[in-house]
Amino acid sequence: MKSTEGRQYVIDNLSAEESWRMFRIISEFVDGIETMSEITRGVTVFGSARSEPTSPEYQQAERLGKLLAEAGFEVITGGGGGVMEAANKGAAEAGGHSVGLNIELPFEQRPNPYANIRLSFRYFFVRKVVFVKYSMAYVVMPGGFGTLDELAEALTLIQTHRIRPFPVILFGSDYWTGLVDWMRGTQLAHGMISPEDLDLFRIMDDPDEVVRFIKQVVIL
Repeated sequence: MKSTEGRQYVIDNLSAEESWRMFRIISEFVDGIETMSEITRGVTVFGSARSEPTSPEYQQAERLGKLLAEAGFEVITGGGGGVMEAANKGAAEAGGHSVGLNIELPFEQRPNPYANIRLSFRYFFVRKVVFVKYSMAYVVMPGGFGTLDELAEALTLIQTHRIRPFPVILFGSDYWTGLVDWMRGTQLAHGMISPEDLDLFRIMDDPDEVVRFIKQVVIL
């Protein structure tokens, strides 16, 4: 009897924990929507948290953030260091909205000081929804698994018509050409994607070119 009561106690507590988790998820959505309500021309810049200030991608991201802010766009990043910090820095120093959507991780991800609009997320999937909802374009700079995850998410949503198409720019031909060659030579060759899927993104190398392209194609 005691064993049965013990199992039931555990089940009840697990059920209660799941219920509270749902409330935490809902609260993150509410906080995200309320905080981001003024963001109407957001461009998200993804990239590695490990990039040093002396690296080319850091310096290019900083210039990109500056140019986007000067063009009237709000710059959104994952809120951490490296490329994210650089883009936030460029936007903030240009007097623009500099948004950091930080994720709580046990290592690597610490909020950078250049975001003047900040949110902190416990759940990756809530953060992804906020990225997509408030972005008019994605600029994907050199990065790791997290950057690839965000890229794949955007391409999947556009490919499956779950969201309205928007510009997805892979910044840095040296970094991304190998991946695109693999998509063409392996995924496309095996029929896993369609030829038109390779038109869902562009590769660019110049921050000025990126901003000009976004201004030309976004629907305001």
